[in-house]
Amino acid sequence: MADKPAIVLVHGFWGGAAHWSKVVVELHRRGYGDLHAVENPLTSLADDAERTRKMIGQIDGPVVLVGHSYGGAVITEAGGLPNVAALVYVAAFAPDAGESPGALSQELPPAAFENIAPDSDGYLWVRQDLFHESFAQDLTADEALVMAVTQKAPLVSTFGDAVTAPAWRGKPSWYQVSTEDRMIHPDNERRMAERIGPRKTIELNASHASLASQPGAVTDLIEAAAVDVAGR
Repeated sequence: MADKPAIVLVHGFWGGAAHWSKVVVELHRRGYGDLHAVENPLTSLADDAERTRKMIGQIDGPVVLVGHSYGGAVITEAGGLPNVAALVYVAAFAPDAGESPGALSQELPPAAFENIAPDSDGYLWVRQDLFHESFAQDLTADEALVMAVTQKAPLVSTFGDAVTAPAWRGKPSWYQVSTEDRMIHPDNERRMAERIGPRKTIELNASHASLASQPGAVTDLIEAAAVDVAGR
């Protein structure tokens, strides 16, 4: 395991670190022992990027930094640290400088955009009764129910926080597109992927929750980045 890089997994909106559970198990099965999953507060992009930087800062050696959904914006903002050797985007935002997830979504609204609503305290939620069809239509009803009930809502303002210095401009990247994504428009994912010039792009016939519905294929992509890092 010593020759393998550390892997840091960053979740997105409406979930926590446990969204990576199936990928964690698969990575461990493949011999990756230095695994970390950030638990972001989802209070602002600055807060989430700083939390991610602090975790990366505890790791000696190269890191493959992986982001799902809004976690892609986080790794874009936090991934400039010297020991971050690769970025992997999983059905994720990959904003350029000055861009926010909210603005990118408004340019090309996803199918389930109307199923997201703020509460009276300023947090943004996916409607529980529509979570399965919106976020995870290729998971079982029970799996989607757990995700819906345990969803971690971001502050509405976080959706408008813009990236300042995109790490993908200086780091090798990999990207996974979910062709049936209803939370980020698949064509938006394709557009962002093309712009960052990844070393590899894969398309999965998957929902936004590809990390849970197709963990094997997602892990394959992470491993491709890890092998590239190990070979340098």
